[in-house]
Order: sequence, then structure tokens, then C-alpha cells
Amino acid sequence: MKRIYLPIACALLFLPGSESAFAQKNKTVSVPTRQNALDSVWTSYEATTVQGLYRYRSGKEPALSRFGGYMTDRQEATGFFRTQQIDGRWWIIDPEGYPFHHRATVAMSPGTSERQKTAFAEKFGSDAVWATAESQRLRGYGFNGAGAWSATEDIRNSEHPLVYTVIVSPMGSYRNQHVRRYGGSYPVAGWQGYRFDLPMVFDREFDEYIEKAIAPLARYKDDPYLLGYFTDNELPWYTDALDRHLNLLAKDEQGYIAAKEWLDARKGRDAGPEDITEEDRLEFSAYFFETYMKKVTDALRWADPNHLYLGCRFNQEKNQELTNPYIFAVAGKYMDIVSINHYRKWQPEQEQMNQWGEWVGKPFLITEWYTKGEDSGLPNETGAGWNVPTQNDRGLFYENFTLELLRNPHSVGWHWFRYQDNDPEDLTTDPSNRDSNKGVFDSDYEPWEPLLRRMATVNKQVYSLIRYFDAKK
Repeated sequence: MKRIYLPIACALLFLPGSESAFAQKNKTVSVPTRQNALDSVWTSYEATTVQGLYRYRSGKEPALSRFGGYMTDRQEATGFFRTQQIDGRWWIIDPEGYPFHHRATVAMSPGTSERQKTAFAEKFGSDAVWATAESQRLRGYGFNGAGAWSATEDIRNSEHPLVYTVIVSPMGSYRNQHVRRYGGSYPVAGWQGYRFDLPMVFDREFDEYIEKAIAPLARYKDDPYLLGYFTDNELPWYTDALDRHLNLLAKDEQGYIAAKEWLDARKGRDAGPEDITEEDRLEFSAYFFETYMKKVTDALRWADPNHLYLGCRFNQEKNQELTNPYIFAVAGKYMDIVSINHYRKWQPEQEQMNQWGEWVGKPFLITEWYTKGEDSGLPNETGAGWNVPTQNDRGLFYENFTLELLRNPHSVGWHWFRYQDNDPEDLTTDPSNRDSNKGVFDSDYEPWEPLLRRMATVNKQVYSLIRYFDAKK
């Protein structure tokens, strides 16, 4: 494959040595954290910053294509985004053929509370003005994209669109219909509202529903600014799904019948829960997951054969699939990029990220992560992200987290959750998105400058940082 060469102006100094010795020479800053404002226990973590990287000197970044790709060592241009591994590192390749790294804010859309509506009217006046102005402002801080749940129609029709993503929830919508059939609630619902934490992938009714849910995506199929699609969010893919199907579902339910037929065929006889081995559990988890994967990707490819499938947004904290190589082997057959929402850990772990990349044979995106500042004046009692004292500390967290991602050759970008803070007065939102300082802008559309300055420090020299990390391997 072709090698991406860096101009002499971007050359970086590096003193050879072991990785551990190298890491020890990085200067770090201590950041106090706690899980939320109700937690009395503070724990300090060390944050590596760009300034603290040992013998790193930023060089001149390559010029950017209209999509934000790095205009160096051009690859094959297909007119749409795709992925390619170059010298052992994964890249997104933009429609013009240039290496691209996606940096987005999730839920880039105007706020819906009364306060947010008032501020919107005063600052922008229209959706079109908002989309153009905010796209330009985010670019000023080194972002180039819009994550899930964004105002895609406004963004894609703006003067200079950000590279955006679309999320569609066929299983989530189907679940909502199923809930009504049970009289408004399930007798036992898991954390995502699925009875017994089992997405209903074996239902024949889901086969019919999914085509209707995904067909409208055909309107995006010719748009070069679309990166790709997510389907659903944080579905529960538990390793003991076989046990749950056989022990918890009624014997006339489609899920039970499918699981029983699978186990009987595997054992070559009439089998039951008592016959299940750990290997059976892992194999069935792959079969269960692949049933969903095949259905959604078939529907997506039919509606839009041009764009990337970005996966179903695994949850790093809640679910078990991120330690299950059987699940990742299936993901590699269908996903172009694996999407992972990353919570409850101070930083991503290199060993685990390498496992993800090796198991799946594809790159990954971190599609949700954030931390909250207690100087924001917001309660900060909800949400999975860390609490830190100040906006500058939020920025330190961002620098440390993203530098770990840039070190890893399987990572092709990140989506910060989210564009704008929660407004505690907006009681129409779900409780986990109600009272916290998650945004890069507040409810009045004012920037959290100390955070954004540190974000820009990383965002605006991603290419140089990648070459720096690659040089020391």
C-alpha cells in the first residue's frame, strides 16, 4: 500500500527507547474527578497534554480538502467516504481520496427548552443561519463533523456542510410498538427497555418493520458529505443470551423457538438449558448478533449502497460484547467502522483497543464520551461522564483521552457528547440528559472557552500527532 509521507516541515523529533520509558518522560497534570455531584469521593487521575508530550514539536499541518481530509498522498477517490489501512494504520478516506479523521459533536441541533429557544432566536433567527454559523464555529475549534441525533437536514443544506452521520433505530422503534402490545410496559425490562435484555431479532414482524424504517434513508444515498449510518444505540448483547431465551421466554415465542432449534441442532438431540456450555453461549451470542446484523445491513445496502455502516454503538460500560471476540468477528463481516460509546473509564486502554481492531479487522470510532465541569452552575447529578472541577479540567480530560486514541492505529475519530448543555428546566428530556454540563456550548449558545481551547489544541494538529505516535513504534 502507499505510504503517507510527511513534509519536512512536519518532521518530529523522537528519541528511541521503550514505550514505557517514553511514556514516563511525558509530563502530566493531575485532575480530580468524581462520578457525579452526589458522589463524595474524589479521585485524582493523571492527564497527558500535547504540551507535555516528550520531544513533540508540532509541524505545519497539510492543507484540508473541502471535506476536511488531509491533502497529502492522495488515494483512490470514489466520491464517497470509505476506509483504508495504510502502513498498519486505519484511515477514513474522503470522497476526493484524502486521508480523513472524524471529529464531531453529538446532537448538533438547536435546543428545545424555552431558554434555548429564546437564545436561538436572538443569535440566529433561522435554522439555516444557525447551521452555517455553528458549522463554521466548530471548524474554528478543529471539529469537522456532526454525530448522531444531529439536525442533518439543516447541516447538509448549509453553505459548507460538516461531514455528518445519520442514526436510524429500527429495533428501538420496533421495541416501542412491542411495549404497547404488553399494555404499556414489559413485565421485566432491562436497562434499555428490552424485556430480559433481549432485542427481538428473531421476530418475523421485525423483518417487515425494518424495511419500512430504513427505506427513507435512500434520500441520502448521493450526498458525499454523509459519512455513514448508525443503527440503534447500545443494544444489549449479553453473553448469556441463550440462557435468557430458553429460561425466560414462553415456549411459543419466536425467540424461544429459534434458540431451541439452534441448540438442538448444535447438540444433535433434544437439548435444554442444562446442556448449555460456555462455548455454546459464545457461539449463540454470535448467531444472535449476526441475525440482527444481516437484517439491518441488507436493508441499508438496499436503500443506500454508497455509504459506510458505522455499527450499532456498543456500550463500553454496560454491555459484554466488547470483551467477546465472537461478537467482533461478526461485526467485521458487516460493519465498515465499529462504533463504541465509552464511559466510566478515565481513558481508553491500548490493549483493549488493539483487541477490538484485531478481532474485527476494521477501524473504530468512539461515538460518545464527555466530562462535566462543576464550575458550570449546573447540578451535574445525572449522566455517565466524569465530574471535574473546572472547564479547564474538562479540556485536560479531552487532551488525555484523545491522545490515547491517536496513539492507536485502529482509531479513526471521536464524537464528543454533546453540542449543547442540558437545560434542567426542560422536563421533556430523559433523566440522564437533564441537568448536566456535557456540551461545548451552554444553553445560551456561549462557548465554554477553556474547554474548547484545549480541544482545539489537539484537533488542529491531529495529523502531526498521528505521525509522532507512529514514529515511536
